[in-house]
Amino acid sequence: MPSRTPEDVAQHAAAAPDLPVLDAGVADCFACPRLVAWREEAARVKRASFRDQTYWARPIPGFGPGDASIAILGLAPAAHGGNRTGRIFTGDRSGDVLFAALHRAGLANQPTSVAADDGLAVRHTRIFAAVRCAPPDNKPLPVERDTCAPWLHRELNLIRPTLRVVIALGAFAWAAWWPAMTAVYGLRPPVPRPAFGHGAQVSQPGVPELLGCYHVSQQNTFTGRLTPAMLDDVLGRAKDLAGLA
Repeated sequence: MPSRTPEDVAQHAAAAPDLPVLDAGVADCFACPRLVAWREEAARVKRASFRDQTYWARPIPGFGPGDASIAILGLAPAAHGGNRTGRIFTGDRSGDVLFAALHRAGLANQPTSVAADDGLAVRHTRIFAAVRCAPPDNKPLPVERDTCAPWLHRELNLIRPTLRVVIALGAFAWAAWWPAMTAVYGLRPPVPRPAFGHGAQVSQPGVPELLGCYHVSQQNTFTGRLTPAMLDDVLGRAKDLAGLA
């Protein structure tokens, strides 16, 4: 049954025995009325260049193998990217940058991500967002973040046996990691809580290494705040820490 309340989300996420069941539950979530209205409105109005396409217009599950050693945690799907294609970081400029870098790092079989059926596969890497629906202005409300959190927590729990490194794309993902870490690993964040920054690294016994990376948004990549070399460096460090280099 669809999740229509925060209580439904928590119950359905906790009961998911594996990633396919979890992913199906994510895609059938209607618990945040504002986000449901926005994702469906974006699909109805559409962007002119996609006017002939049918939008996914649902929450976006994670993408990547269940035995991943690296997790890439983003903010939320794009209204005309993942909300259109049904796959995270697919069909927008952010995905162009991210998957090109993953391909250079040997973590993806191709450098482009344009549609859910384009043959893309990632290696050793699971990609997901703190909030699974496209939010207005890319700004989820705190209550929406908290309602969606059980999906993230369960996903982390399911890949926990192999997970060694988490890359937080942006300050929102960095902040979302701390309650997720507590929920999944039972450990409190350091005090004071480490500040987000590009290249920041937090090491704690018993939990994955945490790396900070500026988000692959156009705002960052078009202005040079995040360059391909900077992204390559973070992915290289993640591979080293995960024992993949």
